[in-house]
Amino acid sequence: MKKIVFLMVVFSLVMSSCSSSKTVVKNKKKPPLSKVDKIVAEALKYKGVRYRFGGTTRSGMDCSGIVFVAFGSEKVHLPRVSRDMAKKGQKISLNKVKKGDLLFFRTSNRRRRINHVGLVVSNIKGHIRFVHATSSKGVIVSSLSEKYWKKAFVKATKIL
Repeated sequence: MKKIVFLMVVFSLVMSSCSSSKTVVKNKKKPPLSKVDKIVAEALKYKGVRYRFGGTTRSGMDCSGIVFVAFGSEKVHLPRVSRDMAKKGQKISLNKVKKGDLLFFRTSNRRRRINHVGLVVSNIKGHIRFVHATSSKGVIVSSLSEKYWKKAFVKATKIL
């Protein structure tokens, strides 16, 4: 009888040690993306696309084209050319720049008008990063702290 009790105890211990308990973790729903998040995400889809003057597709994109397409994806209509885009929205100081705002530049010494635009993707402790298209590297993300862009910067605007 002792053997049977002993075997039953051992059997129950073995069986209970083999059982598994699953902890089910429900996926927490992420909050829906804001309009600004969607616009920035759309622009970043073109990262790596080559430069093409007047381009608005994956086969080629220019700086105002990427901003035009990204905002257009959320039914926000902007002019097609950077100097005309610069006339829209509300001018803001750099310390108030947020994701989704626009940065305007004058990169040509020969012309005294805005000829380049970038879309802010982040501003973390004053470190402003923006997506834009350059003739040499295509669509890239740059930092406003880079000497070239800091010198060429003209103004920032809030569209949304």
